Amino acid sequence: MTTPTVLKPEELKPAAELCTRALDQLDRILLGRADVHRLVLIGILSRGHILLEGLPGLGKTALIRTLGRILQLDFKRVQFTPDLMPGDVLGTHILQDTTSGKREMTFQPGPVFTNILLADEINRASPKTQSALLETMQESCVTLLGVTRKLPQPFFVLASQNPIELEGTYPLPEAQLDRFLFRLLFNHVDADVLARIIGERRRGELPEPTWQMEKGQLEELFAVMERIFMPAPVARYVARLVAATHRGAAEATEAVNKYVNYGASPRAAIAIAEAARAHALVAGRPTAGFEDVKAVAPSVLNHRILLNYQARFDRTDTTAVVAELLAKLDETGL
Repeated sequence: MTTPTVLKPEELKPAAELCTRALDQLDRILLGRADVHRLVLIGILSRGHILLEGLPGLGKTALIRTLGRILQLDFKRVQFTPDLMPGDVLGTHILQDTTSGKREMTFQPGPVFTNILLADEINRASPKTQSALLETMQESCVTLLGVTRKLPQPFFVLASQNPIELEGTYPLPEAQLDRFLFRLLFNHVDADVLARIIGERRRGELPEPTWQMEKGQLEELFAVMERIFMPAPVARYVARLVAATHRGAAEATEAVNKYVNYGASPRAAIAIAEAARAHALVAGRPTAGFEDVKAVAPSVLNHRILLNYQARFDRTDTTAVVAELLAKLDETGL
C-alpha cells in the first residue's frame, strides 16, 4: 500500500472552504448549535453514523433534513414505533403479475435505500427491528431471501432518541451503540437564541439554503479526507487513550478504575482517528494533531464506556470520566 502524498495548500484550501460554507449555512438556518453542526459535519466526512439524543422540539429532525438539503443528498425519515417491522425499513418482496401472465416475487426497496436515513426515536422500536439496521450500518447493504443489495453511497444513519418517557422503549444494546461514530447531546439553547427564533422563525419555519454543495463535491471532500495525515505519535496517543478506558490498564485514571465496568472497543480507536482527521480538514490543516483528537474523543467515547452502579450513586457520568482521562493522559507517553 502506497503512502498518500502530503496535501498541498492549493488542494486543501478548496476542501476547507467547502466545509466552512456548509457550516455557515447550518449556522444561519439553525440557530444556537454551532458546536453540534461542526461535529455532525465531521461525522459525515468520517463516513460515520450519528446518534442524536435530546428532548422533543430541540431541532434534531430539522438539523438532519437541512444537512441533506445543503449536501444535496437523498433523505428519508422513519418514525420508529413498537409495531414497526424490519420489512418496513429494509423493504420486502411482493407477488406481482408479469407481462407474460406469470406471477413472481418482486423486491420493493424500503426507506433504508437512501443517502441519509433519519431513524426517529430509534429506541421505541423492538429489538428485532433495531437489529435489522446492524447490517446496513456496518456493511452498507441489505440481505433478504439470500440476495444482498448494496445501498446508495454515501449512506448514513442519523438516529434520534428521547432520554425521557422510557416506558415501553427498548434501549439500544451496546453492540449497536458501538456502530455509531458519535453520540451527540442536544441541550436547551439560551434565552438570546430563543428570542431570535421567536423573532425570525414564524411558526418554526426555516429559511431556504442560499448555497448547496454541487454533485461530486462531497466525493472530493472524501478524497481529501483520505490524504489527511496522522503522525505516529498522535496515532499512538489515540491507542493509549482507548486502552486507558479499561479498568486496570497501565494508564487508567482513578475514575476509570473506580467507575468503569467495560472500556471502549477497537472500533472506538478507529472512530477517533477518522474523526480527528475530519476535524483537521474542517480546520484547514493537512495533519491531524493532539488537539483534533481531544476535540472529537468525548463524542466518540461517551456511549462506548459502560459504568458501574457506584458511578450512579456518586452521580458521575461518562462525560466526567472521559474529561478526567483527557486531562491526565500525557501526550508524549513519558
